[in-house]
Amino acid sequence: MSNTIGLFFGTTTGNTEEVAGLIVDNLSGYDVQQHDIAEEGVLAAANYDYLIIGIPTWDFGELQEDWNDLWDEELAQVDFTGKTCALFGLGDQVGYGEWFQDAMGLLHDKLKAQGATMVGYWPNSGYKFKASKALTEDESHFVGLAVDHDSQSAETESRVESWVPQVLAEFDLT
Repeated sequence: MSNTIGLFFGTTTGNTEEVAGLIVDNLSGYDVQQHDIAEEGVLAAANYDYLIIGIPTWDFGELQEDWNDLWDEELAQVDFTGKTCALFGLGDQVGYGEWFQDAMGLLHDKLKAQGATMVGYWPNSGYKFKASKALTEDESHFVGLAVDHDSQSAETESRVESWVPQVLAEFDLT
């Protein structure tokens, strides 16, 4: 089993890529390979046992365009059985509070249905939103790290710094 971590993300404005960079900075000492899905797609996810995957939610709970382009065909081809995945999502809880982090919830469900073991759940305290498809069944956690770069950007760095060690422990890489 390889200890290399594959970090995949889609980004339009650069915010998801920026958060991916923060995550990599907090993974110093670990072998991390970044993949912008607009350039490389997602098929290489099959080469990793440990995955960190970033997805922003657009508009009214929609997938970001790069994810949307790969969703039904390419992503569906990857067998996630035996892979441990952690998600991070970007969204705007103020402007789009009825759909906060919906894309992360959709990705979680898709990866889990394709065999992934999901880790990295994050408490939903400290957020103010109306609804989210990214909540656990008991609604106490998001299914990954929830980042609001629009209205809580001051929280992003500290949240990443807390989340990365949690994910490493859940990957059993500490």
